[in-house]
Amino acid sequence: MPPNTQPPHNAHAWREQELLLMREVMRLVGRSPAPRLALGKMLHLMSELLGLNRGRIVLADPAGSGPERRASIHQAYGLTQIEIARGSYLRGEGITGRVLATGQPAIVQDIDAEPLFLFRAVGRAQLPPETVAYLALPIEINNVPVGVLACHRIRSRQRHLNDDLALLRVLATLAGQLLQLEQLVAEQTGQLQAQNAVLAQALNTHTARYGLIGNSPPLLQALSELERVSQTQATVLLLGESGTGKELFARAVHLASGRRDQPFIKVNCSAIPDTLFESELFGHERGAFTGANTARPGWFEQANGGTIFLDEIGELPLAMQSKLLRTLQEGTLVRLGGQKELRVNVRLVAATNRALEREVAEGRFRQDLFYRLNVIPIRLPSLRERREDIRALVLHFVSRANQAHQRNVYLSTAALERLEAHAWPGNIRELGNLVERLVLLADHTPVTAKELERFMPGAQEQAHAQAPTPTPLSLDVQAHVPSAAPLVRHYQSAQSHSAEGLQAVLEAHQGSQTRAAQTLGLTLRQLSYRLRKAGLR
Repeated sequence: MPPNTQPPHNAHAWREQELLLMREVMRLVGRSPAPRLALGKMLHLMSELLGLNRGRIVLADPAGSGPERRASIHQAYGLTQIEIARGSYLRGEGITGRVLATGQPAIVQDIDAEPLFLFRAVGRAQLPPETVAYLALPIEINNVPVGVLACHRIRSRQRHLNDDLALLRVLATLAGQLLQLEQLVAEQTGQLQAQNAVLAQALNTHTARYGLIGNSPPLLQALSELERVSQTQATVLLLGESGTGKELFARAVHLASGRRDQPFIKVNCSAIPDTLFESELFGHERGAFTGANTARPGWFEQANGGTIFLDEIGELPLAMQSKLLRTLQEGTLVRLGGQKELRVNVRLVAATNRALEREVAEGRFRQDLFYRLNVIPIRLPSLRERREDIRALVLHFVSRANQAHQRNVYLSTAALERLEAHAWPGNIRELGNLVERLVLLADHTPVTAKELERFMPGAQEQAHAQAPTPTPLSLDVQAHVPSAAPLVRHYQSAQSHSAEGLQAVLEAHQGSQTRAAQTLGLTLRQLSYRLRKAGLR
């Protein structure tokens, strides 16, 4: 009790103190989300207002059971940290342990005359020299004792013992209700966490249904936009770097729409020669050109009722852009060499890694077609923006490659962390190719971070740099032959190599298109297309 606080001398004054204590405790209960804060304040006010000193709340260990179950002090006022740490009891041990075991209150009029009193938490020398009483009441939840509310009381007080006991019973009941509330909140929180885990797993399953792995916010944002527009008929334009999964997103648009049971046709515009665009997209009639022995429906006709995905639409020649725009606006097409208009019902998904606004400004892409395509643009995040998905993607690729190649390769934690730290300029395609190469060529499992380094991008170039220098090509050929391309193929436009350079590379490799394509960093199909455009085939 503070030095300036004088104890009340009549029943009315004591009643005022009791009401003040209860009012303050209930106010804190209503304001605080943590019930134990109210219990600490309650012990404080018991001492300051009523002289019930060294109050403590002893709670049984929830993990224990039987006679070996211990109870310890969880809240106290007027005790030091050392005294609190000493306050540990077995069930039935001392006065506190007996109250916990029996559920019956204990009133010790004189602790010096009670042989069961242990003086464990507070030694006798720290207590007043006069007669000290000890009051201990059980704290129950659903009629089961879970703790003890106890305090010291100076027996020579101007207040009846029965009044103190009546108040302590109320406070012990309140403590039990607060602890039960805390228990219920903890259970509800655990259930919500479990539900969140289930929802997260469901989300993973949902995205994996489209072949899209990950939970990163940029990926979920793109998926959210995709699903909001999937049920419409609007054209979708997928933007982003090469290797970010545009084809998977395009297929996801199709699968999430009402056209999911109809055809999904994918067309890579960068792999079609200029002279074949019209025939490939819109079909041709018999005799339309030399070798057209039969009529053939184009990709748009084959996609009728479903979805057509035009990848690398920035490669579309200007002459074809106007025909595509007409088909999109009117829903009709005319086969090459034909006279009859055919009606088609096709949903278009286009993709590009080019800045089409710049292409429009430089006259390489029609502005009206750009506006028609740009109805719903969805930007696909690069792998650098979704690092938290890298581990899941790696595990997916490893599992797929192990099954495909009958291997049992797995990566150490340090190796996974090394993959997460890499920038991945080639995005998911680069990561998937590296993992497949790793599964095929790894010498040991698990693959450590050290062994992983020889598979990382740039490692082979470094090894080649340390190898003996091969016989050089002639100087005039070297002028047109680029250095060996890295393993990751970045996007290169159809005009990226001159006819003279292509011819020089072919001659350097004795006409081998496969080796020439590897040197230029192109696929065999891309090289063939460039050779045709250059008139070299």
